[in-house]
Amino acid sequence: MFTSTGSSGLYKAPLSKGLLIVPSTLSLLLALLFQHYQKFFTYNLQAVKEEFQIWRLICGRTVCLDLKDTFCSSLLIYNFRIFERRYGSRKFSSFLLGSWMLSVLFDLLLVEAVEYSFDLTISSLPSGFLGPVFALFVPFYCSIPRVQVTHILGQFSITNKTLVYILGLQLLTSGTYIWIVALSGLISGMCYSNSVLKVYQILCVPSGVAKIFSWTLEPIFSSTEPSSETRVGMGATVDIQRQQRMELLDQQILMSQFAQMRRQRQQQGGMINWNRLFPPLRHRRNANYQDNRQPEHEVLPPTEISEEQVARLMEMGFSRVDALEALRASNNDINLATNFLLQH
Repeated sequence: MFTSTGSSGLYKAPLSKGLLIVPSTLSLLLALLFQHYQKFFTYNLQAVKEEFQIWRLICGRTVCLDLKDTFCSSLLIYNFRIFERRYGSRKFSSFLLGSWMLSVLFDLLLVEAVEYSFDLTISSLPSGFLGPVFALFVPFYCSIPRVQVTHILGQFSITNKTLVYILGLQLLTSGTYIWIVALSGLISGMCYSNSVLKVYQILCVPSGVAKIFSWTLEPIFSSTEPSSETRVGMGATVDIQRQQRMELLDQQILMSQFAQMRRQRQQQGGMINWNRLFPPLRHRRNANYQDNRQPEHEVLPPTEISEEQVARLMEMGFSRVDALEALRASNNDINLATNFLLQH
């Protein structure tokens, strides 16, 4: 999905893994085995307002009763796991909690506005953990760089974010009034992310609670570090296999040396001469690399850094110094540079 996250799965994203497993399992059980209990998980706003069944604001906004919504929201949560890796589980959970609570308020306000404007009676909304899922589109749009992948018919651009937007559109069209939930989620995401309102300082997970959950639940949902070995297709030729292994080795060397240089810069407090200590990318060689090997004394030309790539990394929250160093180290490859900055 994300070209910048690699194939590391749910590593360093225990909360995302829990949100994938627990609500999806409950949704399947309610749909297949315990259908007579579905009424307790209906997001019935009429019962909340008239009968004061406040508990429906919790149960009705946790588990999806529609399996299509469960599938789409699970895929979106899996894609949005990058924010947990970037911000940490506590800050990520604070965003989910804050947007979840704010979306309750906006759900009620939007329903009242629609009923007053169009003389409609909306008794219930689609159930599930949908408000925070739509709220995550706000940081996704603002902080994830748009990298072009290909074109369709020579005009329509396909980027690394296209599939996520398609999933969001699919989820948006799955129900009658789900657009209300989506709109309230987007508004809550913008309010929580707004530095002027400073909602994140109020609606956050206390450090003590975060420690308790890290001791109890994190060992259950934590994932092992992905293996450094990558499977090579069985149908690949020997040259392709060698090329893929050399590319993997390049990435491993780059990431380890980048971490070492960054630690050294933090200790010394100065800039690092990447061209002297870290050649941009070593020359990739084919099966006859021994015959075409460059002399060791040959100096590679310095890599020209694209200001557009620097701007994209800075939009993700990284400093200009780190962005320049990562792009120099990765030969101006924004995918490798993003991986370096996210994982170190």
